[in-house]
Order: sequence, then structure tokens, then C-alpha cells
Amino acid sequence: MWTPGRMSNAKSWLGLGMSLYFWGLMDLTTTVLSGTPTPPGKLEALLPDKPQSHLRIKRSWVWNQFFVLEEYTGTDPLYVGKLHSDMDRGDGSIKYILSGEGAGVVFTIDDTTGDIHAIQRLDREERAQYTLRAQALDRRTGRPMEPESEFIIKIQDINDNEPKFLDGPYVATVPEMSPVGTSVIQVTATDADDPTYGNSARVVYSILQGQPYFSVDSKTGVIRTALMNMDREAKEYYEVIIQAKDMGGQLGGLAGTTTVNITLSDVNDNPPRFPQKHYQMSVLESAPVSSTVGRVFAKDLDEGINAEMKYTIVDGDGADAFDINTDPNFQVGIITVKKPLSFESKKSYTLKVEGANPHLEMRFLNLGPFQDTTTVHISVEDVDEPPIFEPGFYFVEVPEDVAIGTTIQIISAKDPDVTNNSIRYSIDRSSDPGRFFYVDITTGALMTARPLDREEFSWHNITVLAMEMNNPSQVGSVSVTIKVLDVNDNAPEFPRFYEAFVCENAKAGQLIQTVSAVDQDDPHNGQHFHYSLAPEAANNPNFTVRDNQDNTARILTRRSGFGQQEQSVFYLPILIADSGQPVLSSTGTLTIQVCSCDDDGQVLSCSPEAYMLPVSLSRGALIAILACIFVLLVLVLLILSLRRHRKQPYIIDDEENIHENIVRYDDEGGGEEDTEAFDIAAMWNPREAQGGGAPKTRQDMLPEIESLSRYVPQTCAVNSTVHSYVLAKLYEADMDLWAPPFDSLQTYMFEGDGSVAGSLSSLQSATSDSEQSFDFLTDWGPRFRKLAELYGASEGPAPLW
Repeated sequence: MWTPGRMSNAKSWLGLGMSLYFWGLMDLTTTVLSGTPTPPGKLEALLPDKPQSHLRIKRSWVWNQFFVLEEYTGTDPLYVGKLHSDMDRGDGSIKYILSGEGAGVVFTIDDTTGDIHAIQRLDREERAQYTLRAQALDRRTGRPMEPESEFIIKIQDINDNEPKFLDGPYVATVPEMSPVGTSVIQVTATDADDPTYGNSARVVYSILQGQPYFSVDSKTGVIRTALMNMDREAKEYYEVIIQAKDMGGQLGGLAGTTTVNITLSDVNDNPPRFPQKHYQMSVLESAPVSSTVGRVFAKDLDEGINAEMKYTIVDGDGADAFDINTDPNFQVGIITVKKPLSFESKKSYTLKVEGANPHLEMRFLNLGPFQDTTTVHISVEDVDEPPIFEPGFYFVEVPEDVAIGTTIQIISAKDPDVTNNSIRYSIDRSSDPGRFFYVDITTGALMTARPLDREEFSWHNITVLAMEMNNPSQVGSVSVTIKVLDVNDNAPEFPRFYEAFVCENAKAGQLIQTVSAVDQDDPHNGQHFHYSLAPEAANNPNFTVRDNQDNTARILTRRSGFGQQEQSVFYLPILIADSGQPVLSSTGTLTIQVCSCDDDGQVLSCSPEAYMLPVSLSRGALIAILACIFVLLVLVLLILSLRRHRKQPYIIDDEENIHENIVRYDDEGGGEEDTEAFDIAAMWNPREAQGGGAPKTRQDMLPEIESLSRYVPQTCAVNSTVHSYVLAKLYEADMDLWAPPFDSLQTYMFEGDGSVAGSLSSLQSATSDSEQSFDFLTDWGPRFRKLAELYGASEGPAPLW
């Protein structure tokens, strides 16, 4: 890079420009000698002493390429070169014009002398060359003196760009224990300088950090391992710094660096090892199968698939009682219970457990063996266990006619603990809701408690419980399945009511009905029924029974000529017997109606009433007559009922002195809790009795009211307003026939000695100095609770209602 210090004044730059001018001239001479066309007139200007007979003159330009160094930092414009035409006599008549790339902006030309200068800083990495056009014009006329022609200004490179790693920083991985020279990664640096000019873009690689583990090829940038047996478990991550320097690495070259993060990947080069050679564990004898006893762990310094473990039990007396599985997440061996344990049978076990790597690498087998063993001692701890039944299931067959209290099975259980506590037996009543069975509390004898009926319940599944006396919480159970065997205790019978008919014109031996029977019993060899006439009908002259020997029988006529007038219905008793032991039988009755039939045997009528009714009166007429009679009777009864309940209206006598009424109800009222009988507030409005219109209908039933005014002396003062009000209410109650009875509040004006009811005041009600007891009110139920509280009755225990 050119700096002001290295090129300090404009004169030096001018001398350089002149040298470039003559260098271009020498290049042009070479071109001419080699036969390349040369612009006409150029050599005349540059070589005036040469004989013109040896040259080819085509143009009048003094012409060549121009070169200029980049990164000029001076204050004056940088001289590039000079354009000159042989027509230029030096009198200023020629005007030089510059056009093209960067003309007037980057490059300027002196229109009189043809000197070209760069007025901006040039950077080859941004633009390597500029193509310009030049022309010589007559200054006075502006007419071109020469045709326009192109020329090139090339920017000459200097070493002003350091190498750069465009893809850095780098990340790489290499297996641990790799041989020396194993390729890790290749890094590449680029230099923006011109690779065709000097050594500015020639890059050399070197390693600044990462030795002695890694090395780098100075030309290719390939990083390789430089140390053997690099162990990931010792050091896993490495940071390597690579430098790229131009100028072939010579002094003064520019340099750039990058970082390469190298990770050693794992290989299976470490065998597993148990940190403990002996493990001590314990487990309760009540631990369920597959429950966890403990864990063992073989440590492996590798990771991932290289650290996977497989645990197995290779020896020991507990191989049949315990199992071991590998946890894939934590690579530990989990010891579990394989079968039920018993402290009383065996108190301890010993296991030899092996842990091994399932994935091996052949080149590291010499570092093994890749497996290890440890010893596990397991102690079984005693717990208080519930009683155990032997056997664990009972199946009992019992005939249904077994007597109550018969022992059908002995249930046996024992305490598996060393203490061998006593056992008490019972039946889970939820399994025997009918309480058909009972078990002896001490012996375990299972007995019948109720008669068994196979036809009702053919199977019983009960649960017998065994409880330790010293620890009632320890309860064992066993299932007992009881099959009730059948005995012949049900006689066969008809499955339904049989009813048949026989035609009056039936002949002897004609089939009337086929009957069958059912039996609730279930004999081993199946049902076999026998049919015959009952003994009382053995000599029946009308019908006979033929057994079909297939549990059915046919009913046949013995004679012909049946008549409805003689006998319309026959009841034929049939004896049905089974083949069980003992033989049981029953008698079923077949109802046979005599019917009139046509010649084809189709029934016309089976009722003899058609022969008994007069010809002129049909059955429908009789039904209509009876219906009319019934309707008339109902109407008469209704009229009598209405007359009986009709009452004369009550005549209000203003002179009558009414003191009180006794109201009697056939139904109990609501008591204190009844607040819906009627509006009690209306009792306090005497003017309601004077209101006109229809009387208000009550909501309670019509009470029977008996006036006691006849017992009241007529000397008592009578309040006419109250008297009228009470009479109005009485009339209103009389007119309401459908109101239900309820208790009502009655307000009286007169009471005391003149009333047959006596005094209603509570004053002077006590006959002695002692207070009267109202404790009996608490026994009258919740309806009198409020009254009992008002009179201070003592609260006793709440009654059950």
C-alpha cells in the first residue's frame, strides 16, 4: 500500500508517471516489431530519428495503455500519463477530450497538454481497470482532428488486503484415540489482492494455538491430529487458532486468523466398573411381585451408546426369587421381586450381578474386559401377615334337602407368622345376603343355616374371613363356591291352563287335546313323565288318556253324541308322575267344553244360553235393560244425597247472645305450624260482616258448629258488632261444602264465671305455692315444642318420630 511517507511529493509521482509513459512506449515498440497493428503516427512522435521508410504509418496518435497504482494517499492529483497527437504544434490549437468510464469523475485530462490525472483514490479490489475514449478536436472549429479511440487505464495492485476466513469460526469433531495424522477439517482463507501480480495473494497457513495436539498443512489448510491417544475422558474440547499470511509468509505480509473448536467424540474405550463390590438390601416379605428391592450401578466413563449397560443375575441362591432389569435412562440395574417371599421359609438371599457393555469395539478389546460383577445380599424382613387358607379355593357340592346345621365343609386357615396366633372365622355377609350358611368361629366348620332350594338358588359364592385374635386388622379371605345338587322335591304339573272343546257330533277315539308337563327339578338323566287318568276318573266313560312316551299325552273321546243340553262342560282330572326317587305326581285338570260344530268340525257356539233365552228377546236387549235400571238407581241415590246435605240458611238474630262456639273436626289440623287455614287478620275487621255481595268461600272443610250461647245467662252484655261478625262467618262456613278442616283462631269477648268454659285467663291458675309442671308438653311432639318452650318445660332427650 502506497503511503505519503513512501511517496512524499508530487515531483516523485510525476517522475513515476513519465516512467510509465516510456514503459508503455517500449511495450508499443515490441508490438510493432512483432507485427501487431500500431496506431498511425505514433512512432513518428516517439522516434523522430528513425527512417520513415521502415515504418507503417496509419494514425497520428501517440498512444498506449496506462498503469496506475491503487491506494494513492497524496493531496495532489495523481499523474497517470499523457496523450499527444503529431498534429499538435504546441500552439494550443488542439483540444483533447476524455470520455468513458470515470471520465470527469475519477480521471481528468488537460485539454491543452493531454496530461491525464486521477482525482480520486483508486482501489483495485473495487475496480481493476477503466475503459476510456480520447479525441483531438480543432479548438477553433471543434472539428475532430483524429477519429475517437479507446484506451485502458489498469489499476496496479499493492498488498493492501489481509487473508480472511469467510467460513470461520469452524466447528469440528474427531473420535478420541484417533491415530496421528487423522484429518479433522480443512480451513480456507481468501485474499482480495491480485493473485497474478506478485505474492500479494499467496497465502500460507500456520497454527498459533492447539499444539501439540493438532497440526495444519501450510498450503492446503487441512488440520490433522498430531498427538496419539487423545482421551476424551481426560480432555474433550480444544480451541485451535489458525493463521493465514500472504506474501508467501514473508516478513511484511498481512495475516488473518480464525478459531477452530474441535470436540473429541466418544468411543467405547472404558470398561464398566462397580464402585461397590458388595450391596446390602432388605425387603418386606409382604412386598408384591414386581416391586423394587434396590438398585445397583456400574460406572462407565464413556457416554451415549458406549455407556449402555446390561445387568444380569449370573449366580446366587436368589435367582429364582428376584429379577433385575436395566433402566435405559440412568443405566442402573433395578432388582425386583420375582415371586412371593416368606420370612418363615427363607430369611436372606445372595445374588451375583454382572454389568456389561452390549456394544463393543474390536480395536479396544485389549482395554477390557468390558464387564464387571458385584455381590448383593438381600434380607427378608418379617411382617405380621394375615391368615392364609389352605387350599386357596373351596368347591362344595351339597344336596338341596340337606338338614339345617349340617357341616358341609371344614375351612382351614393358619397364621403364617412365627407367633402362630389363634384364628377366628366368619362369613362376609355381603357375599351371603340370604344368610344361608354359618361358619363356626373356632373350628371353621361351614354349615347350613337355612333350607336350600336348588330351584331358587342353584349356586352360592360366599367369602369366608379369617381374623387373628391378637390383631383384628389382619384378615384373610377365601372364596367358597357351593353347588346345590338337585333332589326330586317338585312334582310335575301343567305349564298352563288347558282348555279344550269337543263337538257335539264328535266320534269315539277323536283327538281333543295334546298336553305336556314341566318339572322344576333337573334330574341327571332328564325328565320322564307318565300320564293317566286320576284314580277318581279311572272309569270315565267320556274321555281317555294315551301316554305318547315323549313327555306328552293325548286326550281322546270314548264315545260319540255329546250334547250341550245334557252337559256343557267336562272337567277331566289327569295324573302326571315323574320318574324320580321318590316318585312325585300331581293332578291337573283339563276343561272340556261341548260346542256345536258344522260338518267340517268348525265351532259355531260353545254356550248353552242360546237355547235357554226366549226367541223374542236377545242377549243385547237384556244388557240394555239392565244398564237402564242401573242408571236410574244412581240418579235416585244422588238426589237423596243432595237433599240430605241441604240445610236451611241461618237466621241472624241480633238479640241472640253468642259467647263461644265449640268446633269439632273429624280430621286433625295443622296445629301451630298451620298458617294457611285462612286470613286470621280478617278476624280483626268487624266491618267485613256488614259487606254486601256473595259470602267468601272458606278454604277448610265444613265444620260442625254447636252454639253454647244457650248456656250463657241473658244478663251478659252483648256486643252487636262481634255478634254480627261471628254469625256472618258461621253462614260462610255453612255454605262452603268442600273446604278441608283446619285449626282456626277464635276471638271471644266474653269469658269468666258466666261462661260454661270457665275463665280463660292464666292468672290465679295455680292452686298451690308450687309452680305447675308442663314437662308433659315435650312428649307431645314437634308441634307443641314452641308451647313447651314458652311454659318452661325442661328439655329432655329428643323423641324418635
